[in-house]
Amino acid sequence: MSLLPADATAELSQLLQALQSADNSHRAQAEEHLQNNWTNTRPEMLLMGLVEHIAAHRDSPAARSFAAVIFRRIAIKTRKTPTSENTDMFISLSPEQGLAIRSKLLETLVTETERAVRNKISDAVAEIARQYSENGDSWPELLQSLFELSRDSDSGKREIAFRVFKTTPGIIGRQHEDPVAHAFTVAFKDESVAVRLAAMEAFAAFFRTLNKRIAAKYHSLLPEVLNILPPIKDSQDSEDLSTALLALIELAETAPRMFKPLFSVLVQFCVSVIQDKELSDICRQNALELMATFADYAPSMCRKDPSYTNDMITQCLSLMTDLGEDDDDASEWLRSDDLDQEESDQNHVAGEQCMDRLANKLGGAVVLAPTFNWLPRMMQSPAWRDRHAALMAISAISEGCRDQMIGELKQVLDLVVPCLRDPHPRVRWAGCNALGQMSTDFAPTMQKDFYDVVLTAIIPVLDSPEARVKSHAAAALVNFCEEAEKSILEPYLNDLLGHLYRLLQDEKRYVQEQALSTIATIADAAEQAFGQYYDTLMPLLVSVLQRENVKDYRLLRAKAMECATLIALAVGRERLGQDAMVLVQLLATIQQNISDPDDPQAQYLMHCWGRMCRVLGKEFLPFLPNVMPPLLELASAKADIQLLDDDEQIEQFQQEDGWELVPLRGKTIGIRTSAMEDKHMAIELLVVYAQVLEGDFAPYAAEIMEQIALPGLAFFFHDPVRFVSAKLVPQLLSSYRNHYGPDSNELMGLWRASVDKLLEVLTAEPAIDTLAEMYQCFYESVEVVGKPCLEVQHMIRFMDGVTTTLEDYKDRVAQRALDHAGAAPEDVEDEQEELLLAIEDDQTLLSDMNKAFHCVFKYHGANFLQTWERLLPTYEGFLKSQDATQRQWGLCIMDDVLEYCGPESIAYANYISQPLLQGCRDQSPAIRQAAAYGIGVAAHRGGAAWAPFLGGAIEFLFNVIQVPEPRSEDNVYATENACAAIAKILHYNASAVPQPDAVIAQWIDTLPVTNDEEAAPYAYAYLAELIRKEHPVVTGQVPKVFKFVGQALEADVLTGTTLAQVVLNTNNLVRASGADPQMLMQQFPPESQQLIRGHFG
Repeated sequence: MSLLPADATAELSQLLQALQSADNSHRAQAEEHLQNNWTNTRPEMLLMGLVEHIAAHRDSPAARSFAAVIFRRIAIKTRKTPTSENTDMFISLSPEQGLAIRSKLLETLVTETERAVRNKISDAVAEIARQYSENGDSWPELLQSLFELSRDSDSGKREIAFRVFKTTPGIIGRQHEDPVAHAFTVAFKDESVAVRLAAMEAFAAFFRTLNKRIAAKYHSLLPEVLNILPPIKDSQDSEDLSTALLALIELAETAPRMFKPLFSVLVQFCVSVIQDKELSDICRQNALELMATFADYAPSMCRKDPSYTNDMITQCLSLMTDLGEDDDDASEWLRSDDLDQEESDQNHVAGEQCMDRLANKLGGAVVLAPTFNWLPRMMQSPAWRDRHAALMAISAISEGCRDQMIGELKQVLDLVVPCLRDPHPRVRWAGCNALGQMSTDFAPTMQKDFYDVVLTAIIPVLDSPEARVKSHAAAALVNFCEEAEKSILEPYLNDLLGHLYRLLQDEKRYVQEQALSTIATIADAAEQAFGQYYDTLMPLLVSVLQRENVKDYRLLRAKAMECATLIALAVGRERLGQDAMVLVQLLATIQQNISDPDDPQAQYLMHCWGRMCRVLGKEFLPFLPNVMPPLLELASAKADIQLLDDDEQIEQFQQEDGWELVPLRGKTIGIRTSAMEDKHMAIELLVVYAQVLEGDFAPYAAEIMEQIALPGLAFFFHDPVRFVSAKLVPQLLSSYRNHYGPDSNELMGLWRASVDKLLEVLTAEPAIDTLAEMYQCFYESVEVVGKPCLEVQHMIRFMDGVTTTLEDYKDRVAQRALDHAGAAPEDVEDEQEELLLAIEDDQTLLSDMNKAFHCVFKYHGANFLQTWERLLPTYEGFLKSQDATQRQWGLCIMDDVLEYCGPESIAYANYISQPLLQGCRDQSPAIRQAAAYGIGVAAHRGGAAWAPFLGGAIEFLFNVIQVPEPRSEDNVYATENACAAIAKILHYNASAVPQPDAVIAQWIDTLPVTNDEEAAPYAYAYLAELIRKEHPVVTGQVPKVFKFVGQALEADVLTGTTLAQVVLNTNNLVRASGADPQMLMQQFPPESQQLIRGHFG
């Protein structure tokens, strides 16, 4: 019996028919009616009506299936309720309504006989289950129904139970562990393959929801899971086998070491699948992907398996020979002008990508030897596919095997270079590819040590008869030249550019385009040396830009723009002469004629304007009114986001370029990444304009700050946009400062309009690396304003953000310690790289936060102390921590208190004193440096109250210098800071120093200071003072003093009045002592003598 009035049932039935109409206008009207008259106003009646429609139309599977699809589409929507912002549609219903609808829906699932319809109903059931689970509610009768279905005599119903389990594994609670294990055990042995596969997929999804301890209880089921595979392979059903392999891939990502007892067996099975050419390519590739997943997630297990590495490399190389079928002479390949043809689903690409992953994850020490066991033989093979595969393998593994291969580059090049003369064009193409990849992966060694080998091999290939080969040779040159010094390229420029000039005349447009890109790269690398070729190339490029804007030639014109502006940047404004204005006028004309949104010239043009701005500087200003509008439009773009309702839509978007699909709470969100990349590029160029034009960019700064930069900080759809927005904010403030002045109302107005947003992102940003960028944005902005600019409420908000950040940091540290304590040795080994990256991210974050504190203290001094004090317990904990990073962070904060709060810093002596002294004896050079620096600023800035502490600190500072190898790269900055700190105590605050003359006699031997430009002036200013006072320590050691001064002059660490005073006093000392200046000079090499004489006259 229907719960809906008869007229409502009839209306809904007609509406569902209209929604399936072939007439677009009828369907659009039906959609509008559904939204306005049902979804928005009476969703509970709509959902119940749809369930009743499923139950009532027993004679029409299509009607039932369509009603189930619409049910899920409506249930998945969100809805505003009086008590909350947005709630999932089904959860927004009253409990009574929800109970009635879900009971009816579950009844249709249990009674449905058609598999396709049952699948659609199960999707709807799973969506409601997801909403209940995420909302913390339960649907107890669902789990019971699924258990019953899993035991039903109908295999279709057994399958559907696991289909729902797969979609919403969260409905399985701790109390259900035993029945669930039993249900899976039975299903893995089910007579129906479809049930077994559904159970595998459900098991993999279920595993993702478990923590390691609970998951271990289910490891015993793995043999039953793996036993499913052989019969399917024997049946040669590629589709079913692919489904099983994909489920195993998900399991391997979640719990790879669960497979350890059976790993060797699984390796052999997967190898047999990869080898079986009767199976589909996608099935074989899935077996390869399963093996590669273990390399990604459990590399130590793979390394220890006796056959894994050899077998995988063998299979990868075999797959890499699977190309060019029915095209042995490459005639079809050569005819194709589509160089970006999609090949990701082909065996040879799968093999190459897997080789790359193996090298990066297992490491060169494991992968290199078995790979090169094959490569020489393959290089000598009469089959061109073998030679091609060998070269592509070198390209694939070079990044991961860099450390092992870089010492053997000559031998590798001896294998690769002859292939550039191979009779088969695809082998020559692969040889170019290998040299290009090696030029990137082994830079700069390839460029410095093997430039002649590489260039003399590639340049002749530019004359190849095949367009694709010579184009790829030019592309390989891009990789080489990007990392080459101009001195390396100069002798080859004639030959290179002569060949590339001929490629510009080639009949194939893609060859011309590549030649332009390569010339542009060479110009960028060669810089001024490119000037001699300017008169040949620039007129040609200008003529290309002056051609009619024909669609087929747009990319060529775009490449010509890129090349011309990179040449302009290389040769400079003076060499450009009048061509500079010709070029910008051409760019302006091209911009006016762009009307097609897909015109590639538009994106290239933006970068070209940026280069011309760098070339012209302030001469570029008249062009800004034309340049800025399209740039601001791109930079202001909103996120293009689509909520995808059904599988058909999802599949359509998956096939479109420029979209990323993100699963989110049971829904799929499509994000147009191409628009995000354009936005990022546009903001990058705004940074360039603000940097180059400085104050002249100020007229645009306020609008850009409000509409682009500040919103960009919270643009969560695309991290690069947030990063570059963080770079833009201080640049805009700098433009205002340069234009209006540092004390202007305009600068303070722009700051006040920005500061709240800067502080907000410090609290709201979840990503660690991005948060570090936000702290950098904040402190760079404070530095630009350059004076007290934070009010008390700002300081409080800053400390709120810092407190949250530090609490999150401490939680991460604690979690890492917990994970490490309970981890198996293999887990520790496999997760070491990830752990080090996480620690590095945290160190970067603390460093940038430190710089933010430094800036706030620098401009606000003691006014910041009261707000800052709330974190004293945290600082105290860090100063006593076993973690060197935390101790260093705590010391650096205290150094800022000492430096910028003057005598008021004595209030924190109980917190600071002991860590400073202990820090001087710390194992970490960075902590010794921070401690020595802190003692020095206490002497310089802290006042008389610090004198007793400073007198006792002298001994500890000498300890810093008495470590083994005090001037090694690691220790030298700590040594020099200790030297400067002792000088500061003796110079500024020596009242409590016992036996100062003895200290001075010891201190003089802590010189020179030649690395730390901040420490050097203090040390040498004190030395100059000792000379002025004719202290016996200096008057009695003139050659030593002169040597220390000369070393500082060599290192160029002294400037301004300090330099002048040191030179003057040293000159006086030498004269007064009667020492022979020529003899003193003999302590230095000839080139240094000339420099030192220049100072002393």
